[in-house]
Amino acid sequence: MYAVILAGGKGVRLRPYTTALPKPLVPIGDQHAILEIVLRQLSTAGFTRCTIAIGHLGEIIRAYVGDGSQWGMSVDYATEESPLGTMGPLLNLRDRLPEHFLVMNGDVLTDLDYADVLRRHEASGAPLTIATYPRKVHIDFGVLTTDASRVVGFTEKPSMDYHVSMGVYGLSRSTLDNYTPGLPLGFDELVLDLLNSQNLPQSYAFDGYWLDIGRPDDYDRANAEFTTRKSLLLKGA
Repeated sequence: MYAVILAGGKGVRLRPYTTALPKPLVPIGDQHAILEIVLRQLSTAGFTRCTIAIGHLGEIIRAYVGDGSQWGMSVDYATEESPLGTMGPLLNLRDRLPEHFLVMNGDVLTDLDYADVLRRHEASGAPLTIATYPRKVHIDFGVLTTDASRVVGFTEKPSMDYHVSMGVYGLSRSTLDNYTPGLPLGFDELVLDLLNSQNLPQSYAFDGYWLDIGRPDDYDRANAEFTTRKSLLLKGA
């Protein structure tokens, strides 16, 4: 099985931690970087090949990961010379991609079964499979429903349930056929194009442990929880 890890972003929201380190290499606990945890998980799940899309401070990632042999994987790299969005780096990789593969952000901390995501994607025939997580959003205000100038409904401080993208996807190479290599392609653009063409993506619902380390508060939480979550995240470690 093959995975692409997206690790080219600048990690602006996580500054100052990312001033000198790329976000996937910020440490979790006393011994591990986020990217190391991800690579260990992929290897344990049966992935043997991985391409890491690098950009900002990418040479540090290359030096840290090397060829991936320390985790029993074969790792190569794709360098992003200018920002290409979430899916844009895949267009330049298209000739070396298998028909079905996993794509994920390099800053995700989760016990999601990556292999099952890819198996379910391949079996579904969908162009894209999105791992999703339930979120409840609390609104701290009274919400009005209006019709022209009249108030026709009112809800006091409601909660709304959503399913959000986890930053982990099953993707088919043929889904990228109509896009031009070298041009930016965002996840949002790809999803909207698929919806508009009625070529509908599939959802892979997950309710286990997931933390998107995008802000300092998330990073602090990840470190605070890692000791108790280590056996869950790094099985056999």
